[in-house]
Amino acid sequence: ERRLVDSGGEMVQFGGSLTLSCAASGFNFGNYDMMYFRQAPGKAPEGVSVIKRDGTPSYYVDSVKGRFFISRDNSKNMLYLAMSNLKPEDTALYYCATLDGTRGQGTQVTVSA
Repeated sequence: ERRLVDSGGEMVQFGGSLTLSCAASGFNFGNYDMMYFRQAPGKAPEGVSVIKRDGTPSYYVDSVKGRFFISRDNSKNMLYLAMSNLKPEDTALYYCATLDGTRGQGTQVTVSA
């Protein structure tokens, strides 16, 4: 059974930094492109970033370009999202996911003004 476990979310101040982690199990992680998406209260889910199976980032939503960096360690079955210069508009529940629909439980990021 595929499983993704999100962690690392917390409350940070405007301009702060945070790294999210996602632990994968139950499937051959290194064979899958992966993504992070987020959902803020009352808003539709938004794709944040995509990384290819070889570790090449392939997409960042415009609003996070230059501030977020996605990476992975296939030897550890781990996905990461390093976030810097955080803004209140980054406040959301963040999920790691496969591109075909498996997702973690989400981790809350709250940025205070």
